[in-house]
Amino acid sequence: MEPAARSYLSPTGQEIVFLLVGVLVLGAAVVSVTTRQLVHAALWLVVALGGLAVEFLLLTAEFVAWVQVLVYLGSVVVLVLFGLMLTRAPIGSSPDADSGNRPAALAVGAASAATLVTLVVDAFRSSWIDLSGPVGTTRLTGEFLFSHWVLPFEALSVLLLAALVGAIVLSRTKGDRTKPRPGNLRTALTKTKER
Repeated sequence: MEPAARSYLSPTGQEIVFLLVGVLVLGAAVVSVTTRQLVHAALWLVVALGGLAVEFLLLTAEFVAWVQVLVYLGSVVVLVLFGLMLTRAPIGSSPDADSGNRPAALAVGAASAATLVTLVVDAFRSSWIDLSGPVGTTRLTGEFLFSHWVLPFEALSVLLLAALVGAIVLSRTKGDRTKPRPGNLRTALTKTKER
């Protein structure tokens, strides 16, 4: 079919799956930011990022999809979970996570989303992606990423390293350094010394 003859009213199966996965990603993202349990938020983030990888696969960008899986699902989410564990964040529901600014945050989020959707729809209104060409090949994507986006990748790696070091520093308190935690072995040894 010619791109001009295509219509929004006759979507292909791939476009329907793309829209369904997009709705799933949007739902997972909303649950990720609205839940009061931090670990659940991180796990919903896994669903959202995994759905984005599926979206990239549907657009025949296999390289970007696997980078999404390896970098974001394999590294960033693990870093977030380790950060939660190292800072001793509450596992259950956290009343401190709600600052009372939900209406203002909702208004700013809705305005930002409306602006982004308007800009993207206006910019790509008459564009169609030709999925039969070599647009999403690994070679072309790799050459583009490593020629134009090297500095942002390096900046992101430094940021992730700083976040990990910060989580380790925050997890250590002065009480932990001066007083060891009692354990079963330590308790058993002190009981034998008392006898």
